[in-house]
Amino acid sequence: MTLTALLASHHPTDEKERADLAVMRDFATSLERPFARDQWPGHFTGSAVVVTPDGARVLLVLHAKLNRWLQPGGHADVADGGSMETTALREAREETALDVVLHPTAPRPLDVDVHVIPARKTEPEHRHLDVRYLVVAKNPEALAHDPNESHGAQWLSWEEALARADEAPLRRMLEKAMRTVLL
Repeated sequence: MTLTALLASHHPTDEKERADLAVMRDFATSLERPFARDQWPGHFTGSAVVVTPDGARVLLVLHAKLNRWLQPGGHADVADGGSMETTALREAREETALDVVLHPTAPRPLDVDVHVIPARKTEPEHRHLDVRYLVVAKNPEALAHDPNESHGAQWLSWEEALARADEAPLRRMLEKAMRTVLL
């Protein structure tokens, strides 16, 4: 599925997600290279809400650069062939060492979010256009975080994860995931 078709099929659940989806649709058609990391003022990223097979626990990583508890995720790569699902799965695998698969009944994508990334040494301030998926870890006991990406990774109850959610879009995404797995 093309990026524009994927975004056209998504149904936002609140005003922030609705506004972000409109921004993402514009970027998907206006950026020369939407999957290129050096594409300014924004580029697409993929992330994954990782859950245990029984859905009782969710994984958060302590992001190294932002020092915040977040879902695993990162930049789209040319090798992903324009598939945001592939990006989300690859990033989850790289950051956690887990064998992950898309959740069989979750909407695809689960959620979308646009967030600002502060300027750093070699990069100006820019937006991450994050396409988020719900995935299942087939081997949750194999969790091992990548120290280049995060300061740690933890399996949490839904209540613990929601307590660490320090912004509304993160909470919204976790609540969508929780409703999906606990049905």
